[in-house]
Formats: sequence, C-alpha cells, structure tokens
Amino acid sequence: MELPVEEWRLCAARRWAALEPALRERLAAASLHDTLRLGCGLLRPEAEAPALRRLCRRARAGKEPAAARFYREEGNRSFGRRRYAAAARLYSQAASHELPGSPEVSVCFANRSAALFHLGHFEVCLEDIARAESHGYPDRLLPKVLLRKAECLLRLGRLQDAADALSVVENKIAVAGIMTGPAHQTLLKKLSQLKIKIQEKERCPEPARETRGDIQRKSEFWEENDSISGASSSLRLNFDTERGRHLVASQDILPGQSLLEEEAFVSVLCPGDGLLLQDSAETAWDTRVTNADLYCHRCLRQLLASVPCQGCSYAKYCSQSCADVAWEQYHRTECSLGALLLTLGVFCHVALRTVLLAGFAEVSRLVEWSHNGDRDLQDPEARCKDLSEAAETRAGTRGIPGCNDSGQYQSSYQAVFSLLPHTEKHSPEHKFLCMLSVVAICQQLQEAGLEAAVLNQESSERRSKPKTCEKTSGELSPEMKMMAEAMLRHVLQLQCNAQAITVMQESESGDGAVVNKKPVRLATAFFPVLSLLNHSCCPNTSVSFSGTTATVRASQPIPSGQEIFHCYGPHRCRMRVAERQQLLSQYFFDCRCRACRDELESDVKSVVSLRNTFCCPGCRAPMQGEDMLCCSNEACAISVSRESLSCRLRDLQQRIKRALELLRDRKADQAIKMLLKCQVDAECFLSPEHLLMGELEDHLAQVYATLGKWQEAARHLERSIEIVEMHHGPSSIEIGHELFKLAQILFNGFAVSEALSTIQRAEEILSVHCGPQSPQIQELQEMKTCLSELPRSILQRT
Repeated sequence: MELPVEEWRLCAARRWAALEPALRERLAAASLHDTLRLGCGLLRPEAEAPALRRLCRRARAGKEPAAARFYREEGNRSFGRRRYAAAARLYSQAASHELPGSPEVSVCFANRSAALFHLGHFEVCLEDIARAESHGYPDRLLPKVLLRKAECLLRLGRLQDAADALSVVENKIAVAGIMTGPAHQTLLKKLSQLKIKIQEKERCPEPARETRGDIQRKSEFWEENDSISGASSSLRLNFDTERGRHLVASQDILPGQSLLEEEAFVSVLCPGDGLLLQDSAETAWDTRVTNADLYCHRCLRQLLASVPCQGCSYAKYCSQSCADVAWEQYHRTECSLGALLLTLGVFCHVALRTVLLAGFAEVSRLVEWSHNGDRDLQDPEARCKDLSEAAETRAGTRGIPGCNDSGQYQSSYQAVFSLLPHTEKHSPEHKFLCMLSVVAICQQLQEAGLEAAVLNQESSERRSKPKTCEKTSGELSPEMKMMAEAMLRHVLQLQCNAQAITVMQESESGDGAVVNKKPVRLATAFFPVLSLLNHSCCPNTSVSFSGTTATVRASQPIPSGQEIFHCYGPHRCRMRVAERQQLLSQYFFDCRCRACRDELESDVKSVVSLRNTFCCPGCRAPMQGEDMLCCSNEACAISVSRESLSCRLRDLQQRIKRALELLRDRKADQAIKMLLKCQVDAECFLSPEHLLMGELEDHLAQVYATLGKWQEAARHLERSIEIVEMHHGPSSIEIGHELFKLAQILFNGFAVSEALSTIQRAEEILSVHCGPQSPQIQELQEMKTCLSELPRSILQRT
C-alpha cells in the first residue's frame, strides 16, 4: 500500500475542506518550504491526531505474548500435519512476538529447527539450534535438539563434528542421572542409531559430488562509465528541456548487453494487507503469508529462518548482521513507529528512511540550497543554469541537475534530491494529505524523544548548543521542520520516481515438480540512476532485480545515438493506448513513444484490441462495435451488449479461480473437470487468441503436471505458448518464463530431445532479460547437464 489507509485519506480531505478558502488558496500555490510553514500546525491534537492513533491500533507491530502463543500453537498443528514450511513460518511469527529475554523464544527457534530439518535445510537448522541454545533452551529438552544437530552434521558430511555433538548428548544424559520412560528409551535408541551411521560413513565414505556451481557461469563485465556510477561506458548522460535528463547509447549495443547495475539508495518492503486488521478483529491474528514474512526487511533476501527485531514484531531479517546494520542505519528510529508507518503507507516510510540514511547534515545542506534556488526549481533550464554556475563540471555533463562538483552523476542523496517532485502538478488535496502525514511522523519522533537520533549527523558544536527558540507542545523544532520538508519532497517525488522491486515468486500448487512463478511487487525504492531512463510503451531494455540491486540489459539491438528506454508499467502488449495514456497521467506527461504514435496517428489497432476480443456466440466471427457489439460476418445477424459479454467473462474468471483453489486443496481431478468446462464455455464467446484462452491452457498444464501426466501437460502448455507469443513476441521475457515451465515438464517426462531444444531456446531468451547468472538460467543448465549425462541407449530411444 503506497498511500495512507483510506480512513486517514478521508480524514485529511475533511480537514482540507474545513480550511478557510484563502488558506487553501495559499497552500495550493505554496512551495514545499511554505507548505510546511503554513500547514505545520494544522494537525490538531484534539481531532486528527487522536483519529490517527485509533487507526494505528489496527496495525499490530508491537510485541504480544498472546500472539506468540497463538502462532506457536498453530505451528505445532501444522507440524503435526507435516506441513513443515507453514510450521516454520508460524514459528517465525511466534518468535517475532516474544518479549526480549523471554525463555519461550528459545522454544520457537528449537521448534523451527525441527521443521527446517524435515525440509532438508540442514545448515539453517543448525543456525536455529545455536539460537535456541543461546536463548536458554531448557536443559531437560536439550538432548533431543542436540541429536538433531548431530544428524544435520551427519547429513552434511561433517562426521567429526557429528561425533562431537553425540558426545555432548551422552555427557548431558549422564549428568542428568538415571532417566526412565518411553521418551528416554527413544532418545537412547536414536543416539545408538546415529553412532552406527557415523561409523558406517567413516568406513565407506561417499564419493565427492560434482559441483555444478561453475556450469557455464559467465561473468558480466563492462567498462565502467566515468560520469555515471554503475553504468556501462556505452551510455552517456544528456539533458534537454523536452526530455529532461536521459541516457543515450554512445555506441552500438547488442541484445543482452548489461547497461546499468545499481544498488537502491533506499528500499522499503511492501508489507501486504494482512498486517492491517479491521476494528472488529480484536483477538484474531492473521496467519496469511505476506512479503513481510518471506523476505529480509533490509536486503530483501528470501527468508528461511528469520531473525526478529528485539523491539517490534514487524521487522524480520535474514541474519543478525543484517538486523544490526538496519538498527544502526535507520531501524533504531523506525522501530517504535511501526504501526504509524504501516498506516501512512510505503511512500511515507521510504521518505523517512531516505532522510535517515542521508543524515541531517546532507539533508539540511540540500534543503537550504533549494531555498536559495526556489524561484528556479520549477524550471529545469534555470536549475541547469544554476548548477552550472555553482561548479566547474565536466564538458559532457556540465550543469546537469544531480551531478556532483566533479560532473559525475552518482547513486547519491544529491541525485535523489534532484529528482523532480512536480510540486505544482500534484493536486492541492494530495499535497495536503502528504504534508499532514509527514508532520504526523515528525511529531511522533519528537514526542518519542527520537529527535536526537534523527539529527545524529549534526556537528557536535550544534548538538551542544542549547536551543534558543522555544516551541509549544506539538510544534516541530526548526531542524525537524527541515527534515519534514525533505520528506515531503520525497513523498511527492515517489509518484513519478518510485521503482518497484519485483521478484519471480512461486505460486501455490499441489506439486513441486513444475515450479509456476509469477512476478510480484516486493519493495518500493529510489534508484536515482535508473530514474534517468525515460518511458516507452515499447522499451529497448529489460530490468531485473537481485535483492536490492537492479540490472538493466538491452532487450534488442540499440544503435549509437538512440535513447535508452524503460517501461514504467503500461506496455503496448498489455493494454490499449487509451488505457496506457490514462495510467501514465500519474507521471505528468503525455507519452509520445513510437507505439503510442502508431496507434494514435493511424488506423493501426493495438495487439490488445486485435486479440483480446469477443467472438460471435453463433458463428465465432469477431464482434465489432462499442457498447452494442455486432457480428462482423454479414450473413450472421447476432448482436449483444458488451456489458453482457463482459459479465460472462468475469463469471468465467471466478470459476477458473475456484478450479485453482481445488488444485491447491489437492483435488486435481475436480480441478481438471472444472477447467475443461471453463474452456468449452470460453470458446463460445472469446477469440482463439484471447489471453484468457492461453491462461486456461497454462492452468490445465499445471494440473496434468501435478498428476504426473507429462505429455498432456506439455501439449496444453505448447498451446499456451502460441498465444503468449502472439501477444508478447517470440523473444519476450513472458515467452522465456513459459519455455522454462515447458522445459521442466519435458525434463520430468524424459522427452530428452524436445527438452534439450526447449532449454536452449529458453536460455537464449532469459539470458537477454535476466542475465547468465539468474536462478532460472542456472536451473536450465543443470537440467541440460543431467540430460546429457544419460546413458546413450536412453538418448537414442528419445
């Protein structure tokens, strides 16, 4: 959720409507500095402030021992049903809610280690066992956990360490004295079995496994750009009043060539809706899985065993080192504000984290600079002139906004600050909402005694000086007003410059033989160098992410002198030009890319219009018209309203959704019947090239793969690929993902020759879009190696 919750938006709208017309007029025309000056006192302690506190109570970000008990018991239930992945996540939730120093947290780690052991994550299991011991796991239960440790070490081939762990177990049993009962007998039996296994492995060591980590691993090298950090030397930075800052090819570029690799200046995980509960849900805790449970809140790595924050239940990390770095950089300030930040949305959270990472000294320097140049900030030419006069810069980047004194454009706070906030183009109501939200955060920081932490980059001289101006209760100090102004600038910038970090996430299914993945928005970030790329509905680049790092690659040949384009979301293959233009209005420009010009200035219809059409229920010819559709076949007189067919389409989509729920519940036979019925119904009113027809084929392939019917699965997926190729093109990333799934199906079905040819085509496409070291490429190469090592007799039969 990028913006604040709806109730706070409505509260701000009512406050705006109640203002005197003259004040509204002044706020509408005000600069960022004047907006804060005029509006800082408009968050009333008797009205808006308590309303916001009530909303924050719905976002549970604090430690709750009752919640810890609930999640631990739910984890035990899932473990008993052998749903080990779900159990591990629930134990993580329980650990995040335990109070610091609680002995129960050690039980959470020990229980999670058992789930991880059954999932085969032995290294991570060992880490959790160490956590359980360090948090005071009870001595009477420790032998069982230490046996698990020994078995993990045995599975990992660390025989001496496993033997040492068993010796510790024996000593603990001996110290405890004579124990009786079934549990003790089971413990001794397990101990004996592990000893025998270690002796057997010492006598007959397993042959060393071939490492596949170096399979055709191609390192991506390029000559670093002197003027643009993280960019290839094949790019140059240009500026003009029409396009602003933009990147241009300085030489011919080939498909797949890396153009830019940039670490996000700041990123914030998108939490998901599960953390915001309705007012009526007073005791129920949500067990739905969100991004907040699956990924590290700092580096965005996927979590197996999260390390919880000691102060809140929300922040979770992949390691203690990640947790420590986050605490030092920003989380010591954010920790107590968790509920407020969840209520006010990701944009406000990104704005706060941006100024915390930059530090007060840099923030104040640039805010003061903006005051001196306020009269020119809305005029890019004036800004360019102002900067060129401020410093002698390199000839190629002279005076371009965001460049440092050496003429370099770096992934720095100065570059973030220079991104246009479009203050004059946002609606006055939206600016007012953002201002109230930022003031609420800064007031909370001040009231919580965190002002010193926020201003920790001040000089020691300034920190030691007593404040000369007194402030009334709730009024922000001059320094906090400066931070608030920068935060307001960043919230407004994010509407045009926020970059979604996406990840290919596995969708739930009944079987793991074929991994079905879909792109999911994981986080919102500032990438100041990536923000230099202008939009095109038909871009010449592809962007991929690894953690918080973005990589831009050429998706087609780019001749020298051509601008480098990135798609902001509305792609020509996904929506009509009118829909694209409407969505792009949030960026405050009219798109005039080649795809839009072709559709607007000629009779050329978009591929979406041509293929995502309704067909005649009688003769299957395409339907034509706007509100009332008529059959294009003159011999057929059938007509039907667009709304009627649209309603039929929505009903069909709901039935497909129910079929997939059956698949998740492991009722594959029922899912097949429902999907086949949906397919018959769809053929009656959708064009054969409609994307939903392709999705139906894809879902059928998924169900047949779940049943191990590989030939049927491949047949349906090949039909899906034909439709996807019509919409997105033969070298699109969408085709690459579909071919990856087909390769898995053919591999599992031992269709060797077909699998090898599909793997080769998938590799060629995905390496262009994702790079040679992406997980999908590595998996394809492992499949290819495995197939090529099969006996010659099997290869000849296939």
